Amino acid sequence: MEPVLGIDLGTTNSVVAIVKNGVPHVIQNRSGYKLTPSVVALAQNGKQLVGSMARRQAVTNPKNTIYAAKRLIGRKYASKEVQLARDLVPYEIVAGEHDDVRVLIGGQALSVPELSAVILAELKRDAEAYLGQAVTKAVITVPAHFNDAQRQATKDAGRIAGLDVLRIINEPTSAALAYLGAKPPDHACRLVVFDLGGGTFDVSVLDVVAGVYRVMATGGDTFLGGQDFDNRVVEWLVFGFAKDHQVDLRKDRMAMQRVRDAAEKAKCDLSDAQEAQINLPFIFSPAATLAGGFDGKTPAAVHLMRSMSRAKLEELTQDLIERALQITERTLAEAGLSPSKVSDVLLVGGQSRMPKVQDAVRSLFGREPLRGVNPDEVVALGAAIQGNALLSETSKMLLLDVTPLSLGITVAGGYSAVLIPKNTTVPTSASHTFSTVRDYQTSVKIMVLQGEDQRAEENELLGEFLLSGLRSAMRGEVAIDVTFSLSADGIVSVQARDQETGGEASITVAASSGLTPAELKRIIDEQRDNLLELRQADETRLKADELRGLAADLERLLPDVHALIAGSEFGPDAIAKAERTHQRGVAAARGNDLGVIVSAIEAIEITLQLFRGILAKLGAVRP
Repeated sequence: MEPVLGIDLGTTNSVVAIVKNGVPHVIQNRSGYKLTPSVVALAQNGKQLVGSMARRQAVTNPKNTIYAAKRLIGRKYASKEVQLARDLVPYEIVAGEHDDVRVLIGGQALSVPELSAVILAELKRDAEAYLGQAVTKAVITVPAHFNDAQRQATKDAGRIAGLDVLRIINEPTSAALAYLGAKPPDHACRLVVFDLGGGTFDVSVLDVVAGVYRVMATGGDTFLGGQDFDNRVVEWLVFGFAKDHQVDLRKDRMAMQRVRDAAEKAKCDLSDAQEAQINLPFIFSPAATLAGGFDGKTPAAVHLMRSMSRAKLEELTQDLIERALQITERTLAEAGLSPSKVSDVLLVGGQSRMPKVQDAVRSLFGREPLRGVNPDEVVALGAAIQGNALLSETSKMLLLDVTPLSLGITVAGGYSAVLIPKNTTVPTSASHTFSTVRDYQTSVKIMVLQGEDQRAEENELLGEFLLSGLRSAMRGEVAIDVTFSLSADGIVSVQARDQETGGEASITVAASSGLTPAELKRIIDEQRDNLLELRQADETRLKADELRGLAADLERLLPDVHALIAGSEFGPDAIAKAERTHQRGVAAARGNDLGVIVSAIEAIEITLQLFRGILAKLGAVRP
């Protein structure tokens, strides 16, 4: 069976996993780590950097280092979340042609799916290096509270990266699959997944019986996560520095990146310690700002040095924790459960490591949260399990998910009428009868909405269509049946039918990531060429490593063969020829010509085989 990647495309870090021999496990990246920072950068020399390499140069290149793109994916530029993000990041966010989000990097405006695709392509290459074969299929996770546009944008990112995305699965559900996958097949429980990651918060309530995973309710906030905790520490440091030195560090991109890095590190340190030291030398140079040059009195540099206690961090972030708890309580109520009726609570996401978060969850549910899983890896593992189940003919696992947001239409007065409430198990359908609202109305525009607000304008407009040919009559006399259908893959179809004439109109809502079909095709074609180049570069690098190893083996054998060959029936030309083969191999390994490298490998392998035969024949095989 073709392998299927399980990918957790995270705000802070991303993880890729695979099921091998029936066991799910996380794949290390080519640097040897399981977590790949979700960071893309354009270095000053024009080279594209991904992951750890991109993150390491963020301080010196903040304007061209893009992180937390997941918070922007699938959003409208005019949304309040995007406008808030503009004030928090050092890179420039601009509007696309379709009110989508674009990010300037190296002077070029790239869509968020393109940036996310760079990270996905890196994970794909890591998996292919590990498996030794090409991989095209994947299951990608998203926050449970993502809307259709955000899910479609994630899917588009996968397509740009050269992946066939079999399923988009909710992160809490994926974590539940990984946790319960190790349980006996007849295991039953009611599980709450509390997922507080780097950029988003999700909570899901699942009822699990004999391999059937039924999501009872889900809730969340796509702008609540570890980065918000970091921002509170950043504000504390920046305003404290301004009070002490009358300097606003927010005007200096490089200084702010140093502060952000230090804030994140201090926050993480305080999960294990009661106090953390923050030392940023030479954060600001007053002397450098003097119009007349250095006056000998103004200090040459000012350092940021502060001590932060765990209690202070908890004070700064208490309201964020309370927001997560309020969402959890509301989601439990929507599932019709009290905390005491929950059998297990699973903590997921890096920010869930914070002791205060764990204390709050423990207090709410009156029990110790489960600790048997790695909160950074469990989501990717669950995605791999789901991917394996989708292609397996023997899997008995059944996943019944819900729609995270309500679906409805605009009605008179600018209000929203819900036809499919949130937390409805999918697939599903629902119908409702409406009537005309104006005298002699012969057509009606059906506007399809997604969201929870009673005001239509505050919800996401998924699409619209026109039903015409209605009988001209007084308002309220013409009845129109509207039917919503929602597939397991999240595809929304809406049909409107005139009861009197039988006239129909319908729409299948195609969620947009902000990229037009033409733009998406162009980007995929361009990226395909880039991926072929990257794959060839990877193959060249691996073959060069193989060549260096063989050349080292030959170099070790040469002295032994030289000593044995003297006075034997073998001619001295063999040694000279082997030395030339070794030299050509070393030179080839330094280059980038795959054909030359492969030829050098073949030549050295022949020489090694010959020399090992000589040593064996003369009884001098080394132990």
